[in-house]
Amino acid sequence: MLITKQDSLSYHKNPNPGKISIKINKNLDNKKDLLLAYTPGVAYPVNEIFNDENKAYEYTNKGNLVGVITNGSSVLGLGNVGALASKPVMEGKAALFKKLANIDAFDIEINSNSSQSFIDTVCNISPTFGGINLEDIKAPECFFIEEEIKKRVNIPVFHDDQHGTAVVLSAALLNALEIQKKNIENVKILCMGAGAAAIASMNLLVKIGLKKSNIYMFDSKGLIDHSRKNLNKYKKQFVRNPEGLSKILIKTDVFIGLSKGNTLSKEMLLLMPKNPIIFALANPTPEIDPYIAEKIRDDIVIATGRSDYHNQINNLICFPYIFKGLLDIKAKKITDKILISLVHGIRNIAKKRIENKSELNYHNVVFGKNYILPKPMDPRLIQEIPLIVSSTSLSENVV
Repeated sequence: MLITKQDSLSYHKNPNPGKISIKINKNLDNKKDLLLAYTPGVAYPVNEIFNDENKAYEYTNKGNLVGVITNGSSVLGLGNVGALASKPVMEGKAALFKKLANIDAFDIEINSNSSQSFIDTVCNISPTFGGINLEDIKAPECFFIEEEIKKRVNIPVFHDDQHGTAVVLSAALLNALEIQKKNIENVKILCMGAGAAAIASMNLLVKIGLKKSNIYMFDSKGLIDHSRKNLNKYKKQFVRNPEGLSKILIKTDVFIGLSKGNTLSKEMLLLMPKNPIIFALANPTPEIDPYIAEKIRDDIVIATGRSDYHNQINNLICFPYIFKGLLDIKAKKITDKILISLVHGIRNIAKKRIENKSELNYHNVVFGKNYILPKPMDPRLIQEIPLIVSSTSLSENVV
């Protein structure tokens, strides 16, 4: 579907500017309501919370409120557009929280180029929220920022560009490997890209069973190998011996593109062994056109980040539902075990028999090469994923 500039601007402007608003959920119709909502009645819940911070979940919206927070330093494919210009994206994220999981969300755009200033601001406003969704923060600063905020707050912190991508990509890859009859413990992966999403995805896959020695990671300067100088600590963990691209491709089972368009050529694709898996996730232009890739190799499973092609790897499959599960039990943090349970929960939904295909708009859909993930609007996600997250969180004792 073609979306024009005018379509988008009109959508965001009319009938009211922006995509979110605030609704009152209590009566405010008479004098008594006013006295209860504000002074003097409001003093009672204030004192309750002062004496027991957990009471905030009973008397305020904290337990169903997420902060969608950014500094605008790495927005979609647009780069460092700054805090204010990132607001339409953050509003959109907040709207999706509400639409898909009935979670309230405030978008917070922090005008700061200092990692420490950003960290301090997020930590200082954290009492407002039941969870924090960090968004569109450039690497490598995003890793340090998330790590430091997690140390200082007692609510879940989730950088969606890292962990949302990692979860959905991992679920998709496990299913693709099953279809291609390959095992995660044995496959070799070429990861084209070394930013937040790439590093988080490879780290999560290692925790699921991938051998780190089987990862070949490329950034804009080429293979991350021992000859490279001035690598940050996040890239250093993927350093390999120097090796030519052709030699790597000959033994590469999986190509994961988290970089820029048209970086996987026809010739490169032909070098890969039997039954390869291609995740061409650059937006809006994938690393290789999926239609061309399938003409060249009829034995591939291919996914993109686009909605106009089957097998879309979309964070929307993850972030509303993990927060729903965490907020439902007032979780304090997110663990690796929670993320891994989320991976398996998502992949298993795609493998289940669909009872009512017409209701889901899933005509002619069956688990296989063209269907490795549930669609982003699949109602089974809200029915099943939060329960998986909640039960895992309870077993991890993070409440």
